[in-house]
Amino acid sequence: MGGDEPGARATAESDRESHDRTRTRTQTAIRLDDVTVDFEGVRALADVDLRVEEGEFVTVIGPSGCGKTTMLRVVGGLQAPTAGTVSVGGDSPDRARRAGEFGVVFQRHALLPWKSALENVVFLRTLAGKSPDRERARDLLETVGLAGFADARPAELSGGMRQRVAIARALHLGASVLLMDEPFGELDELTREEMGVEVRRVWREERKTVLFVTHSVPEAVFLADRCVVMSDDPGEIEGVFDVDLPRPRDESVYGTSAFQEHVARVRSALHEGYELR
Repeated sequence: MGGDEPGARATAESDRESHDRTRTRTQTAIRLDDVTVDFEGVRALADVDLRVEEGEFVTVIGPSGCGKTTMLRVVGGLQAPTAGTVSVGGDSPDRARRAGEFGVVFQRHALLPWKSALENVVFLRTLAGKSPDRERARDLLETVGLAGFADARPAELSGGMRQRVAIARALHLGASVLLMDEPFGELDELTREEMGVEVRRVWREERKTVLFVTHSVPEAVFLADRCVVMSDDPGEIEGVFDVDLPRPRDESVYGTSAFQEHVARVRSALHEGYELR
């Protein structure tokens, strides 16, 4: 992958410079410097540099096997980098995790089937040694659209509803950073769009910092303040794009020409990454 390739890369760098001029007003929540990860001789990530500012919603997209989830695991302290440094709120990922500075939402909700929605929400906070706030947990269930379902078991909830419980659970930790690894990957397209609107609304109300991995270009654009495009073999950042769409966003954004233009730019960067290999 050449550093001076034309097209999407040049546009992405221009976007990144424009965004950098506005960042000094905020604090960096997530920082990766020259991060490389090797697995038994295979380079999963190579020299990754990324800043996510406090309160920002950043999506990450790329082909399967490009290291998206590996990067999320490094930020979450679940995978040590081979080289480079990572910080979350100025601390090491391990220290930030132990301090409950971030919550993680995976593709599979991992709810405990014998516990109610409310009990699942408070469980991780209890496990982390923090005092659960059941009233706050009920408020969070209402925030994610599950008012009246506090006593329901996971088997009584749809896939989208179970993911809403998982999001409420992560929020109840009191974490300032949310790491989301394809949380809507098993949902149908309409439910994904509905959940995207819901997550944007919750993010706006709770003012969290979000790093969100997805395989869906429209989803990556709809959710993001900035979209990180990765290429594979090894996993590198192909480009970073500002997403200048109106806020708050709802499903009507999908039909706008501005949205389609952003999607086309991200798709172009993805295809350029393939063509350069």
